[in-house]
Amino acid sequence: MSDVEGNDSAAMSHGQAGQALFVANKRGNTLSKINLGSGEEVKRVESCANPHELATSPDGAHVALACYGGTTIDIFATADLSRVKSIDLGDNARPHGIVWHGNGDLYATAEGRKSVFWIRGPVGESAEVFEYSTGKEGSHMLAIAPNGNHAWTTDLGSKTVTLVDLKTRRAPRSVAVGVEPEGISLSPDGKALWVSARGSDTAIELDPQTLDVRNEVKTGRFPLRLAIRPQGDVAVTSDLADGGLTVIDLATAKVLRSIAVSNAEEAEKRLQVTILWSDDGKRIYVAETGTDTVAEVDYASGKVTRRLATGKGGDGMAILN
Repeated sequence: MSDVEGNDSAAMSHGQAGQALFVANKRGNTLSKINLGSGEEVKRVESCANPHELATSPDGAHVALACYGGTTIDIFATADLSRVKSIDLGDNARPHGIVWHGNGDLYATAEGRKSVFWIRGPVGESAEVFEYSTGKEGSHMLAIAPNGNHAWTTDLGSKTVTLVDLKTRRAPRSVAVGVEPEGISLSPDGKALWVSARGSDTAIELDPQTLDVRNEVKTGRFPLRLAIRPQGDVAVTSDLADGGLTVIDLATAKVLRSIAVSNAEEAEKRLQVTILWSDDGKRIYVAETGTDTVAEVDYASGKVTRRLATGKGGDGMAILN
């Protein structure tokens, strides 16, 4: 069921016919598929232990789950959520961040192995798996260059950001950024890397290659995630302690506004975590892990148009058009 809020939900959902939202339910060990036109969950299946993040394939045929409670990347068919493949990353992998690149390859962090994995041809009969050490504790979230040559991680345990060269295998480079950097997003043109530091309530722009700091912006409290709009003009941070979003203009590195998804009193209950833009940049989806909901926010108005029910502990999300 969906808890509809506001008067714009019918108009919003009309433009979303045929779209599906996939959600990794980390407390329920399940994968959900939600019809965005109706707002209803149409399928939920058993997945793997403690799935956190997920990504859909460029052709829309598959969704991959990072099984944080285990060692695998599990791949499901988007049509019926049948499991089609499980790729084991080795002992104590604990995969978390995951990107299914436009080149067709999968990339994932493995916290337990202090590494990044590149999986070439993930749904083929003989997928090739390459491992790259970050050398840092808790390599958590992940960004990949448009050309697939580089990866960047936020390393929660080491409190650093790390650059990994995927093609030359040069030694990784790490820098301390803010306090407890966690969220990460690369601009669509690959020219700016943005990180949210949850311990210092800041969003920080880095040069992707030198990792030099270009700009720092104050956000709401405990910005756990950061996501750049597909159009490349703004970023939003998911401010867990406030129950809101901070909108940052990337050209000026200034805060444009704040969006209230819930409020400070509700924030502890809702536990707002992952954020996801729709491809057209008109909506932001906000995973509220504590209440098993996803808030749908109209970007233009800043209003929550509806809340979608998920499985237990919905976290990672992906949209398929």
